[in-house]
Amino acid sequence: MHGSERHDGGPAPRVVVGVSGSLGSLAALHRGVAEARRRGAELWAVLAWEPPGGEHGYRRSPCPPLLAAVREDAERRLHEALDAAFGGTDPGVPLQPVVVRGESGPALVHLADRPGDLLVLGQSGGLLRRRLRRSVAAYCARRADCPVLTVPVPELLHDLEALHRRTRWHLPLPAEGELAPVER
Repeated sequence: MHGSERHDGGPAPRVVVGVSGSLGSLAALHRGVAEARRRGAELWAVLAWEPPGGEHGYRRSPCPPLLAAVREDAERRLHEALDAAFGGTDPGVPLQPVVVRGESGPALVHLADRPGDLLVLGQSGGLLRRRLRRSVAAYCARRADCPVLTVPVPELLHDLEALHRRTRWHLPLPAEGELAPVER
């Protein structure tokens, strides 16, 4: 499962990128391609998935058809993310899409297990989401046996979040053209 070999018999270098479909992970894919080109490495685009309710919940109430549907959805999301990142074109480096069952952090650390690997991660979600969920990047930085590169959130994401906040909280002006106090 750990890829191809170089001409000298050693394992081919890899750039492992965590993919979720978020703008942050798409930015990480682009950075991963640049790093793979620079290193002459394979690009492994990895999407980790878990059964609904997590592994513990699935062990308590197994449902193989649901598990198969969730895995198929994960495969579809990975291919959609690759299409969104590369527009259906070849990224110019050997690409290995990988869908793996497990929590994102541990799954990525397990796959990027060689010292010559590079693990590339993007930041995803807004501030609230990052505070509510355990940081995959922080987990990987602490536990990985290879270098971890965290790609900052693209400026476009900041602009989109600001636009979303404005439209979400925008209150229409009263008909008279005066601002009315907001009732709570």
